[in-house]
Amino acid sequence: MVGRNIARFFKYAFLTIAAVLSVFPLYWMVVSSTNANPAILRGSLIPGTNLFVNIQNLIAQQALGQAFINSIVNALSVSVVSIIICSIAGYGFEIFHSKAKDRFMAFLLVSVMVPFAAVMIPLFSLVANMGLMNTTLGFMLPMLSSAFLIMLFRQSARAFPHEMIEAARVDGLSELSIFIRIFMPTMKATYAAAFTIQFLASWNTFLWPRLIMTPGASSITMPMLLANLLSGYVTDFGVNMVAAFIASVPTIIVFFIMQRQFAQGIVGSVK
Repeated sequence: MVGRNIARFFKYAFLTIAAVLSVFPLYWMVVSSTNANPAILRGSLIPGTNLFVNIQNLIAQQALGQAFINSIVNALSVSVVSIIICSIAGYGFEIFHSKAKDRFMAFLLVSVMVPFAAVMIPLFSLVANMGLMNTTLGFMLPMLSSAFLIMLFRQSARAFPHEMIEAARVDGLSELSIFIRIFMPTMKATYAAAFTIQFLASWNTFLWPRLIMTPGASSITMPMLLANLLSGYVTDFGVNMVAAFIASVPTIIVFFIMQRQFAQGIVGSVK
């Protein structure tokens, strides 16, 4: 009994320390956004009174509103379109199963290991030839299909009862109706998990919009705004932390809203 209590104590102590270490960077970011540069450089962990000054300086230096709106529009549009495309692909890979599709799926998964820098120039040439430079569609194009999300939906489709599909076909439903009216409502957790993953990836993307696709000031996003703040000769850490906190808020909100469905979707796809 004593040995079990000691083991439980060390387990909870370890988990507590891990939790504190995980939350501390977020706490430090929030506290630093309320302090001035001298306090931040001293390593102050106490909230200050400089929050509104930092916000005013950020708005004066950067197009905060435009960057935030651009990021929201880009992330939402990419996420919605991407999960629709990937869910259709994952459904088709599993429901209309064949060995050829298995080989093609293996090829798609291999593409995940190819770094973006290797395909950056061909993608740029493609988008430029299509006349989509500095457009939302050009920004979205490389992210509309994800091999990981296709695999996620395919794994979830494996747990989907095929008897329901056969019964729906007997009742005269088309494949599109089966997908929309039966598969999609049943796979809400998988859609939530896929949306969360794609939203975070789209929100945080930097290289494609910053250096290649949308270099203009009118297309600035939050990651681009953060990079602009770091490119000056003098760094105002309070302003940087305010910008980092504002950039983190949408992803935190999405994750906390979707966390239960996210866990269910990931576990369901693994099963």
